[in-house]
Amino acid sequence: MSPSTVTTGADLSLTEATSKKANLPLVRRLEAVGFRAWPASSVQYDGSWQIRLTAGHPSNRLNSIVPLDPSDHRDVDIRLAKASRKFEAYGRPAVLRQTPLASPVLIDLVREQQWSSFDETIVMTCDLAQADLPDTLDHLPTHDIGRFVDANLATDGVSSKLKPALAEIINAIKPPSGLFMIEDPKTGPLATVLCVQDNDLAGVMSLSVAKERRREGFGLEILTSALRWARMRSARSAWLQVKATNAPALALYERLGFHEAYRYSYWRQEPSR
Repeated sequence: MSPSTVTTGADLSLTEATSKKANLPLVRRLEAVGFRAWPASSVQYDGSWQIRLTAGHPSNRLNSIVPLDPSDHRDVDIRLAKASRKFEAYGRPAVLRQTPLASPVLIDLVREQQWSSFDETIVMTCDLAQADLPDTLDHLPTHDIGRFVDANLATDGVSSKLKPALAEIINAIKPPSGLFMIEDPKTGPLATVLCVQDNDLAGVMSLSVAKERRREGFGLEILTSALRWARMRSARSAWLQVKATNAPALALYERLGFHEAYRYSYWRQEPSR
């Protein structure tokens, strides 16, 4: 392995700075429930590294190398090259997910190899017993996965070609799940959210609002319905993930009592020139 790059305090990203003070047991638990809430079609292990690949869907959460032990950096250069070849077989650049569970030695290596960092994301949690959920119109979950997938792709503005892959992912979720939608009979889907209850934790996934109908309260309405559903099913805490640059979503989540637990970001292997 090449000598590690020395990282100075000024070089630290916000992800790395917050990682230093993260609650690692909580991070491990939220990472574990996150894997179950958004299952990849192929999962392989190399030591404590999880290598997640899903041919039919481009989500980075489903297609990344995820280190799960900060002390696991034996033969890190060899293992990273081996994992990267698995992505090459899928015709994709290798992607590494950096959480507080990633070894600093590994992060120094990808930085040294000039991988690019992108998509800083905040993982937030909320105490459902203390959450002050507003008195909005309630919505019951649907059991029609195909209809939910159509609505989610429409509100997200994503190609309908992803329908088979997204339907497969949702069908593969093992914990109880609530599929929530708000629809307008004339214009179609307005908002969607998937809530996955894993014992006492409720994960909020795929929250989206139609672009032309944002800032009208539909996000608050659909999210509140999902959290009420989870609380009625004895969930004690909720968690979600949001891009650090998404100020409107952060304001919504903070309004409902969500607080930052930790951050993660991705590193992408750039193609050779």
